[in-house]
Amino acid sequence: MTKSYEEIPLTPISDTPSTINLTGYWRVMRPVVDKSKCKKCTICWKFCPDGVIKLVDGEPVIDLQYCKGCGVCSFECPAKCIIMVKEGDL
Repeated sequence: MTKSYEEIPLTPISDTPSTINLTGYWRVMRPVVDKSKCKKCTICWKFCPDGVIKLVDGEPVIDLQYCKGCGVCSFECPAKCIIMVKEGDL
């Protein structure tokens, strides 16, 4: 039986980012969070495959030193408050 996002346990896929390599420097796209749209649902935190999203007062804060720019957080966000932008276009 498929579980809804409400039934998924509150745990990230990986509990710590790789501390051996700073992987954010080869990223092509970066996530940008519009905190005014964020519903504090924690879906981005749950689905981040590298565990680089920390929750500060319920809002996502992305560690860009380790974020690989995969876009999973943006894709999974039901509020669409995370967009992917080309690195250097900020």
